[in-house]
Amino acid sequence: MRDPLLNSLACQGDHIRLTISTAGTSGDKYPAKQHARRVAAQMGVSHGLIYLVGQPTVHWDDSDQPRPFRQRRYFYYLSGADEPDCYLTYDITHDLLTLYVPDFDLHRAIWIGPTITVDEALNRYQIDRAEYYASLSKDIGNWVVENNQNYPIYTLNDLQQPDTTPLSVLLDSGRLRPAVDACRGVKDPYEIEQIRHANVISGLAHHSILRCIGNMVNESEIEGLFLNKCISLGAKNQAYEIIAASGKNAATLHYVKNNEPFADRQLVCLDAGAEWNCYASDVTRTFPLRGEWPSAEARDIYRVVERMQEECIRQVKKGVRFLDLHLLAHVIAIEELLKLGILKGRTQEVRKSRVSTVFFPHGLGHHVGLEVHDVSAQSLMASSDDRVYKSVLAPTTSWSPCTLSAPALEEGMIVTVEPGIYFSRLALENARKLPLSKFIDFDVVERYIPVGGVRIEDDILITADGYENLTTAPKGDEMLEIIKKGMLT
Repeated sequence: MRDPLLNSLACQGDHIRLTISTAGTSGDKYPAKQHARRVAAQMGVSHGLIYLVGQPTVHWDDSDQPRPFRQRRYFYYLSGADEPDCYLTYDITHDLLTLYVPDFDLHRAIWIGPTITVDEALNRYQIDRAEYYASLSKDIGNWVVENNQNYPIYTLNDLQQPDTTPLSVLLDSGRLRPAVDACRGVKDPYEIEQIRHANVISGLAHHSILRCIGNMVNESEIEGLFLNKCISLGAKNQAYEIIAASGKNAATLHYVKNNEPFADRQLVCLDAGAEWNCYASDVTRTFPLRGEWPSAEARDIYRVVERMQEECIRQVKKGVRFLDLHLLAHVIAIEELLKLGILKGRTQEVRKSRVSTVFFPHGLGHHVGLEVHDVSAQSLMASSDDRVYKSVLAPTTSWSPCTLSAPALEEGMIVTVEPGIYFSRLALENARKLPLSKFIDFDVVERYIPVGGVRIEDDILITADGYENLTTAPKGDEMLEIIKKGMLT
């Protein structure tokens, strides 16, 4: 039975209240032990020692100020510990998970508070043992003497090796990372709830922007309000840098300056997602600055992208190849852009020309988890048949690069579906030089340049019998109504 973090989401007029469960039972602990067992099973080993190094405290160059702490995600997956300067071992033979926490430092404690104690670690995390860092070298040395002749120490890479006394240590730095990647691709119920919670907070923040956008005059106000809402709801960190791109800036896929006035611009593309307990959400909405479409062009491109997303989401289920959904998005884009006169020519020739990648230059989506572009055994955008997919793949501009295999969606995966149509001056000027230019009506395109770009993105959980959309941010007609109501208050 699922024990959700969210007990209720109550909406009263324009006021939204979030009630969060704060139960501190052992059942609420991060499932680190299960993750360690899964990783060992994925490696296919029953002996050896997994060794992981957490993120150390690091200062900015030429400064006495520490950088903001962000835990290493591989370490977090097997520990659940969001604390700096920690280490972890998992003795596979004895199924023993040990977290090493920093030694007590009185000077540090006086200035910024004490670090976590071993008793606190045992109470907080799903581990078997907690020790101070002072014990780490001795414990590993003892393990090496007793076991290392036959069984290796598994590390993520050659740079994260334990500091042990013996001169010769049997290490394996090639098997751990691929095993963790494969495990992280499919989320367990606890992870799903973290991502669900992150999406609810992101949805509330997006809702706040829509209610207030009519009174804003600069991109910076969007970023400021979004951060304010997330932090007030307990989500101090963002899963990625906020993109608040108005007008032509929306044609830049990862625009993050967020400092320009709206003036007479038509749309804003807001790509922003909160992080909750190290798990990401990834949400994009594109909307007008007032409660109605500023032009037929803006409305039409939004409807194109809306159709691309909705039809792709409806096809999501386990066993489906994500790349086939990416192909479907391009087929729809070509069909609609031909109707608008942006593209011209025979449909089959247009498809083969790759011209749709000028307007839709990135992948349809990616995994979401401990990283906003999360790891997995294989890329979602992998291709096993270049003859079929080469017309819609743009590996140099896609966040999901292509390999020579084609994975299918599995139950428990969480992926984004984020089609977009963009009118980039740079991309269009380059297209003029290519043979595919004959399929573009550049005179018609000129009318769409002020639109900038439209992207709509949701986080989709693959379930046993289909999918669940975890994203709660308003879109479409609901989005327009919220903007209108906000302008009346």
